[in-house]
Amino acid sequence: MALTSRFVLRAYGLAAGTAPTAPLASATTADSALIDLLTDINLADGAGAGQASVLYAATRTLAASATEDLDLNGTALQDVLGVNVGLVRVKALYIHAAAANSNNVVVGAAATNQWATLLNTTGTLTFRPNAKMLFIAGEADATGYAVTAGTGDLLKVANSAGGTPVSYTIALFGSAT
Repeated sequence: MALTSRFVLRAYGLAAGTAPTAPLASATTADSALIDLLTDINLADGAGAGQASVLYAATRTLAASATEDLDLNGTALQDVLGVNVGLVRVKALYIHAAAANSNNVVVGAAATNQWATLLNTTGTLTFRPNAKMLFIAGEADATGYAVTAGTGDLLKVANSAGGTPVSYTIALFGSAT
C-alpha cells in the first residue's frame, strides 16, 4: 500500500475588546484582535522523516464500563486494506468521541505493556462527547512515537462509566519499520 497523508490544523479566533496585547494577536481594528494559526502537514509514503506507510482507522464501540487494549504491534488490528498492522512508529493519531455518547472515552494507561512514548505509563486523555484530537509528530521527526512489540504497544481505551456504551473513531498513521 502506498500512503499519502495530509493534515490541516487551524486555530482561529476574533476577540472584541481593548487593543491586542497578546504576542500572537494582530489588530484588526482598534478594539479587536485576531489569532489565525494554520499548519498544513504532508506525509509522503515511507518510514523516514515526514513519512508514514501504515494507516489504521476504525470506529469502535465499547459496552458500558468496558475497556479494550489496542495492540499497535500485534495481529488484531488491520489497516484500511485488511492487512495486519504492526506499527513500530506512530506519526499521527486522531481520536473522535461520538457526539451521541453519554459517557466519556478515556485513552491511555493500559495495565501492562503501555504505549508510553506519547502519554507515559499513567497518562490519560478524556474525550467528552464529540471531543476530537489530532496529534502529529513534526515533519522533520523520523522517529515519531515509538511502539515496542511486547513491552510498549498497548493503547487502552475505556468507557468512563456504566449505563450506556460509547463509540469512538481512531486513526493511526505510522510505519512498520
